[in-house]
Amino acid sequence: MTEIKKRPFVGVGVAVVREGKVLLGKRKGAHGEGEWAFPGGHLEFGESVEACAARELKEEAGMKALSVEMGPWTSDLMGPEKHYITIFTFIPEFEGEPRLLEPDKCEGWEWFSWDQLPAPLFSSIRSLMAKEGVNIIEKYLIHSQIR
Repeated sequence: MTEIKKRPFVGVGVAVVREGKVLLGKRKGAHGEGEWAFPGGHLEFGESVEACAARELKEEAGMKALSVEMGPWTSDLMGPEKHYITIFTFIPEFEGEPRLLEPDKCEGWEWFSWDQLPAPLFSSIRSLMAKEGVNIIEKYLIHSQIR
């Protein structure tokens, strides 16, 4: 018998930023159910991270990304069977308002100030904050305003 090796999945987290707030949805029907997360999903074969971020934002919330900036990444074990490398992106410019387009995967979208995030947060966001500091969005906002 051939041994099948487990391999990590690649996810893309999409941090949509507006007026110092980030867009979060409460997950349902998958790992992390009941936790608050950015829009996002799996990177498809041959797809760029930026294209994945724009696609996931459109599919999940009906919003059009006008610019995508690359951010940090995390590595998370999600139970005994799932290992995700999550590449975070930041969307400072977009069109549209969030709509619930995948009600089987998300309870709804809400805007939150970074200093008043809801709990519980999705594990990759907790890892992002542990790796980059709790003020990662503030650092990003300052960085993007310099450009």
